[in-house]
Amino acid sequence: MKKQFFYLLFFLPLFVWAQEETIEVFIPSRPGPSIVPGSAELPRTFRELRLGMSLEELKEALGGDGLFEFRGDRDVSFLPAREENLVETTGLSFIRRAFFQLREGQVFIMAFSLDTSRIDHYSVFTVFIKKYGEPARLNPQEAVWENEETRVSIERPLTVKYIDMGVFRAIMGEAKAEEAAEVFRRRGFLDEL
Repeated sequence: MKKQFFYLLFFLPLFVWAQEETIEVFIPSRPGPSIVPGSAELPRTFRELRLGMSLEELKEALGGDGLFEFRGDRDVSFLPAREENLVETTGLSFIRRAFFQLREGQVFIMAFSLDTSRIDHYSVFTVFIKKYGEPARLNPQEAVWENEETRVSIERPLTVKYIDMGVFRAIMGEAKAEEAAEVFRRRGFLDEL
Protein backbone atom coordinates (compact mmCIF):
# COMPACT_ATOMS: atom_id res chain seq x y z
CA MET A 1 0.00 0.00 0.00
CA LYS A 2 2.83 2.38 0.90
CA LYS A 3 4.46 1.60 -2.43
CA GLN A 4 1.32 2.50 -4.37
CA PHE A 5 0.96 5.71 -2.37
CA PHE A 6 4.60 6.61 -3.12
CA TYR A 7 4.10 5.98 -6.87
CA LEU A 8 0.95 8.06 -6.85
CA LEU A 9 2.69 10.96 -5.11
CA PHE A 10 5.73 10.75 -7.36
CA PHE A 11 4.12 10.19 -10.79
CA LEU A 12 0.92 12.23 -10.43
CA PRO A 13 2.73 15.60 -10.41
CA LEU A 14 4.79 14.52 -13.42
CA PHE A 15 1.67 13.52 -15.31
CA VAL A 16 -0.10 16.80 -14.47
CA TRP A 17 3.01 18.81 -15.38
CA ALA A 18 3.30 16.98 -18.71
CA GLN A 19 -0.34 17.77 -19.51
CA GLU A 20 0.19 21.49 -18.93
CA GLU A 21 3.38 21.86 -20.94
CA THR A 22 3.27 22.37 -24.68
CA ILE A 23 6.33 21.47 -26.61
CA GLU A 24 6.92 23.35 -29.85
CA VAL A 25 9.20 21.85 -32.41
CA PHE A 26 10.71 23.82 -35.26
CA ILE A 27 11.62 21.79 -38.32
CA PRO A 28 13.62 23.89 -40.75
CA SER A 29 12.87 23.54 -44.44
CA ARG A 30 15.27 21.60 -46.59
CA PRO A 31 18.02 23.86 -47.92
CA GLY A 32 18.48 24.12 -51.66
CA PRO A 33 16.02 24.09 -54.52
CA SER A 34 12.67 22.48 -53.94
CA ILE A 35 11.35 19.71 -56.13
CA VAL A 36 8.84 21.39 -58.41
CA PRO A 37 6.61 19.09 -60.43
CA GLY A 38 7.70 19.27 -64.05
CA SER A 39 5.60 19.51 -67.11
CA ALA A 40 7.82 18.00 -69.81
CA GLU A 41 6.19 15.62 -72.28
CA LEU A 42 6.81 11.97 -71.46
CA PRO A 43 9.79 10.65 -73.41
CA ARG A 44 9.48 8.07 -76.16
CA THR A 45 13.24 7.96 -76.60
CA PHE A 46 16.38 7.13 -74.67
CA ARG A 47 19.51 8.41 -76.40
CA GLU A 48 19.07 7.29 -80.05
CA LEU A 49 16.62 4.50 -79.14
CA ARG A 50 12.92 5.20 -79.56
CA LEU A 51 9.54 3.53 -79.42
CA GLY A 52 8.25 2.75 -82.90
CA MET A 53 11.63 2.21 -84.57
CA SER A 54 12.17 -0.83 -86.80
CA LEU A 55 14.36 -3.81 -85.94
CA GLU A 56 17.04 -2.69 -88.41
CA GLU A 57 17.05 0.85 -86.98
CA LEU A 58 17.27 -0.60 -83.47
CA LYS A 59 20.22 -2.85 -84.35
CA GLU A 60 22.02 0.08 -85.98
CA ALA A 61 21.37 2.38 -82.99
CA LEU A 62 22.49 -0.24 -80.46
CA GLY A 63 25.62 -1.05 -82.49
CA GLY A 64 26.62 2.61 -82.57
CA ASP A 65 25.94 3.33 -78.90
CA GLY A 66 28.90 2.85 -76.57
CA LEU A 67 26.56 2.28 -73.62
CA PHE A 68 25.65 -1.20 -74.91
CA GLU A 69 27.58 -4.36 -75.83
CA PHE A 70 25.29 -5.26 -78.70
CA ARG A 71 26.40 -8.45 -80.50
CA GLY A 72 24.16 -8.14 -83.54
CA ASP A 73 21.76 -10.93 -84.49
CA ARG A 74 22.94 -13.11 -81.57
CA ASP A 75 21.03 -10.72 -79.27
CA VAL A 76 17.80 -10.96 -81.32
CA SER A 77 15.17 -13.63 -80.56
CA PHE A 78 11.85 -14.47 -82.18
CA LEU A 79 8.87 -15.26 -79.96
CA PRO A 80 6.72 -17.50 -82.19
CA ALA A 81 3.74 -17.71 -79.83
CA ARG A 82 3.18 -13.98 -80.17
CA GLU A 83 4.96 -13.34 -83.47
CA GLU A 84 7.19 -10.78 -81.78
CA ASN A 85 10.91 -10.12 -81.65
CA LEU A 86 12.88 -9.62 -78.46
CA VAL A 87 16.26 -7.94 -78.38
CA GLU A 88 18.24 -8.46 -75.17
CA THR A 89 21.66 -6.95 -74.77
CA THR A 90 24.18 -6.21 -72.06
CA GLY A 91 24.83 -2.66 -71.02
CA LEU A 92 27.92 -0.91 -69.83
CA SER A 93 28.26 1.56 -67.00
CA PHE A 94 24.83 2.47 -65.58
CA ILE A 95 22.82 -0.10 -67.57
CA ARG A 96 23.18 -3.79 -66.71
CA ARG A 97 20.79 -5.15 -69.34
CA ALA A 98 18.44 -3.73 -71.92
CA PHE A 99 15.35 -5.37 -73.41
CA PHE A 100 13.41 -4.29 -76.50
CA GLN A 101 10.18 -5.96 -77.54
CA LEU A 102 8.95 -5.52 -81.11
CA ARG A 103 5.54 -6.18 -82.56
CA GLU A 104 4.86 -6.01 -86.28
CA GLY A 105 8.48 -4.98 -86.72
CA GLN A 106 8.39 -1.95 -84.39
CA VAL A 107 9.69 -1.40 -80.86
CA PHE A 108 6.83 -1.06 -78.40
CA ILE A 109 8.64 -1.77 -75.10
CA MET A 110 12.09 -0.62 -74.01
CA ALA A 111 13.27 -1.72 -70.56
CA PHE A 112 16.59 -0.81 -68.97
CA SER A 113 17.77 -2.68 -65.89
CA LEU A 114 20.09 -0.28 -64.09
CA ASP A 115 23.24 -1.05 -62.10
CA THR A 116 22.34 -0.27 -58.49
CA SER A 117 26.00 -0.13 -57.48
CA ARG A 118 26.32 2.98 -59.69
CA ILE A 119 22.90 4.61 -59.47
CA ASP A 120 20.10 4.44 -56.92
CA HIS A 121 16.33 4.36 -57.13
CA TYR A 122 15.90 7.69 -55.32
CA SER A 123 18.11 9.57 -57.81
CA VAL A 124 16.18 8.24 -60.80
CA PHE A 125 12.82 8.90 -59.12
CA THR A 126 13.82 12.47 -58.19
CA VAL A 127 14.91 13.26 -61.76
CA PHE A 128 11.61 11.93 -63.12
CA ILE A 129 9.58 14.06 -60.69
CA LYS A 130 11.56 17.17 -61.62
CA LYS A 131 11.06 16.51 -65.34
CA TYR A 132 7.59 14.96 -65.56
CA GLY A 133 5.82 15.85 -62.31
CA GLU A 134 4.18 13.52 -59.84
CA PRO A 135 3.56 9.94 -61.04
CA ALA A 136 0.04 8.91 -62.01
CA ARG A 137 0.42 5.79 -59.84
CA LEU A 138 2.84 5.08 -57.04
CA ASN A 139 3.26 1.95 -54.96
CA PRO A 140 6.22 0.10 -53.42
CA GLN A 141 6.86 -1.80 -56.67
CA GLU A 142 6.61 0.97 -59.24
CA ALA A 143 6.08 4.62 -60.07
CA VAL A 144 4.15 5.19 -63.30
CA TRP A 145 3.84 8.25 -65.53
CA GLU A 146 1.33 7.85 -68.33
CA ASN A 147 -0.43 9.73 -71.12
CA GLU A 148 -2.42 8.58 -74.15
CA GLU A 149 0.70 7.66 -76.15
CA THR A 150 3.34 6.59 -73.64
CA ARG A 151 3.77 4.92 -70.28
CA VAL A 152 7.08 5.34 -68.45
CA SER A 153 7.72 3.52 -65.20
CA ILE A 154 10.44 3.04 -62.62
CA GLU A 155 10.14 -0.46 -61.22
CA ARG A 156 11.83 -2.57 -58.58
CA PRO A 157 14.40 -3.99 -58.98
CA LEU A 158 15.63 -0.74 -60.52
CA THR A 159 14.33 -0.80 -64.09
CA VAL A 160 13.14 2.05 -66.30
CA LYS A 161 10.52 0.95 -68.79
CA TYR A 162 8.99 2.77 -71.78
CA ILE A 163 5.78 1.39 -73.34
CA ASP A 164 3.90 2.47 -76.48
CA MET A 165 0.32 2.64 -75.16
CA GLY A 166 -1.36 2.27 -78.57
CA VAL A 167 0.29 -1.10 -79.18
CA PHE A 168 -0.18 -2.12 -75.55
CA ARG A 169 -3.94 -1.40 -75.66
CA ALA A 170 -4.23 -3.39 -78.92
CA ILE A 171 -2.50 -6.38 -77.29
CA MET A 172 -4.76 -6.14 -74.24
CA GLY A 173 -7.82 -6.03 -76.51
CA GLU A 174 -6.63 -9.14 -78.34
CA ALA A 175 -6.04 -10.90 -75.02
CA LYS A 176 -9.58 -10.08 -73.88
CA ALA A 177 -11.01 -11.33 -77.18
CA GLU A 178 -9.02 -14.57 -76.88
CA GLU A 179 -10.17 -14.97 -73.27
CA ALA A 180 -13.80 -14.48 -74.30
CA ALA A 181 -13.38 -17.04 -77.10
CA GLU A 182 -11.86 -19.52 -74.63
CA VAL A 183 -14.83 -19.05 -72.27
CA PHE A 184 -17.19 -19.67 -75.21
CA ARG A 185 -15.28 -22.83 -76.26
CA ARG A 186 -15.28 -24.08 -72.65
CA ARG A 187 -19.01 -23.49 -72.30
CA GLY A 188 -19.62 -25.34 -75.59
CA PHE A 189 -17.52 -28.28 -74.44
CA LEU A 190 -19.34 -28.47 -71.11
CA ASP A 191 -22.72 -28.35 -72.87
CA GLU A 192 -21.69 -31.38 -74.95
CA LEU A 193 -21.09 -33.53 -71.87
